[in-house]
Amino acid sequence: MSDGPRYQPPDASVLPRFAGVRTFGRCPHVTDPAGVDAAIVGVPFDTATSFRSGARFGPEAIRSSSMLLRPYNPALAVDVFGTLSVVDWGDIAITPGNAERTTAQVADGLRPLLEAGVATIVLGGDHSIALGELRAHASVHGPPGLVLLDAHADTWDAYFGERYFHGTPFRRAAEEGVVAPERSLLAGMRGPLYSDGDIEDARALGFEVVTCEELRLMTPAEYGRRVRERVGEGPALLGFDVDVVDPSAAPATGTPEPGGLAPHEVLAFVRALTGIDFVGGDVVEVAPPYDGPGQPTALLAATIAYELLSLLALRAR
Repeated sequence: MSDGPRYQPPDASVLPRFAGVRTFGRCPHVTDPAGVDAAIVGVPFDTATSFRSGARFGPEAIRSSSMLLRPYNPALAVDVFGTLSVVDWGDIAITPGNAERTTAQVADGLRPLLEAGVATIVLGGDHSIALGELRAHASVHGPPGLVLLDAHADTWDAYFGERYFHGTPFRRAAEEGVVAPERSLLAGMRGPLYSDGDIEDARALGFEVVTCEELRLMTPAEYGRRVRERVGEGPALLGFDVDVVDPSAAPATGTPEPGGLAPHEVLAFVRALTGIDFVGGDVVEVAPPYDGPGQPTALLAATIAYELLSLLALRAR
């Protein structure tokens, strides 16, 4: 397109949405950060899961389900692709079976984009990849605040003797100093735990924790206000684990927990996060082999990534 941002999806009245190579939102596949405001980056790694694997296929499924996304977001009144130059960067090289090495690969893969001033939205992949994201952002922006929507706090110390696992990234991040717990809020936690200390361990690391029961009693405006007060000024990441959603609506995930939020609730909570300096984020734990007809989990995940792009567009406008 000759007008507007450098990179945009093609005109759907010329090229149908179901045609062409599968990229996120039909955005061009580009590997040069020049002229790019935001990049979608896939990380197809899932061998740090503790129950059901399959999230290695998450980036592909989310991309396929993103074909219907349109430029204008009426809920936030912003022309996303008319404001931001958005590309699909492709997938970062990972090492199946080696979470520690993959963490380093994620950090190395994202760092050049961040140094060029590009916001990154990562499609997972299991949640272990978040540590690599935080390392990359901390090396460029300083330790960011973390806004997390997830059924689990992911601050356990180890699984099966492994310290790099999908339930441990935020403990490792706090230990390494690549996240700012005092500027972070983790919300949506629910389900059985190993002990009554699991949630308190996250708080002991400095994170603010809002359980799913507490979150459900908040309006989106109240949640957004509480997050803004916690994060304050400075860079932040938005983390979205699809298991925060009830498995009746989003079954395709590795550790489903009944009693979660409905799709319209999570969309409202994400849209309430205006005014925060997000420099990136992720959508993780989509395991397509467990999705239902119509791929509702992948479709919701693509929409969440689009809502994060919308928040970036509002800041850039």
